[in-house]
Amino acid sequence: MGRQKQISEKLAATFRIRRALLQQALAECLGTLILVMFGCGAVAQTLLSSGTQCTFLTINFAFGLAVTLGVATSGQVSGGHLNPAVTFTLRLLGREPWKKFPLFFVFQSLGAFLGAVVVFGMYFDALWDFGQGQLIVVGKNATAGIFATYPAKHLTLINGFFDQIIGTAALILCILAIVEEHSRPVPPGLQAFTVLVVGLSMGYNAGYAVNPARDLGPRLFTAFAGWGLEVFTANTYWFLVPTCAPFLGAVVGVLVYQLMIGCHRAEVKEMSKEEEERLRLATLEDS
Repeated sequence: MGRQKQISEKLAATFRIRRALLQQALAECLGTLILVMFGCGAVAQTLLSSGTQCTFLTINFAFGLAVTLGVATSGQVSGGHLNPAVTFTLRLLGREPWKKFPLFFVFQSLGAFLGAVVVFGMYFDALWDFGQGQLIVVGKNATAGIFATYPAKHLTLINGFFDQIIGTAALILCILAIVEEHSRPVPPGLQAFTVLVVGLSMGYNAGYAVNPARDLGPRLFTAFAGWGLEVFTANTYWFLVPTCAPFLGAVVGVLVYQLMIGCHRAEVKEMSKEEEERLRLATLEDS
């Protein structure tokens, strides 16, 4: 009886863990859906109206606010990563188990895929009208760029990799600075401003994907929806850049943060305690 009870308790604990992981993954899916629905929706509105309804600035604000809403929706359940590069970063820092990374990556990509479905359904007629009855990947009247990122004409693959590495590193560096315990006076909602600033300063080359799921999920959707496999082969297999480079950017961001701030956190904390103690003693002496 005792052994049966232990097995039963172990199975129950395993079920609870798996259920909790699934709940977190579903929250990531919904949060990323919100990110893509609002962000790519702004891109669709800008392109399909030929810039009369929105501007590049509007797109950046839309993505920034979409991150805020996505994090607000999923944050209490999963932490609101919304980006495999963020999940990968937390794994590198030992704050998340490895098993979460592939699970979150799949569900974040699924959420991005579903967000693209919503945008496609919403602007279905406008897409066909703009493309004159065709779904075009690159060139005149191309609409695939509404959903996934494509490089500007001047951009090479090498420069594209550098672009995505730097953009993701900047994003990760700022996020770590915002969410760290010793940075609690910094409002947590500043993640949105980080995305906004990255877009405003680093969006010209290739649309600042800096998020493998945000790019891969919608790209898969466009392949199924009628744009075809050209979404993967276009621009010398460009899709590999926003899918792979952000993980390298995450490594760079973590290294820079740890070398410049993280490794000195304990020392800074100790100095702050000493300063507070000196201030307290000085106050007592004055009184």
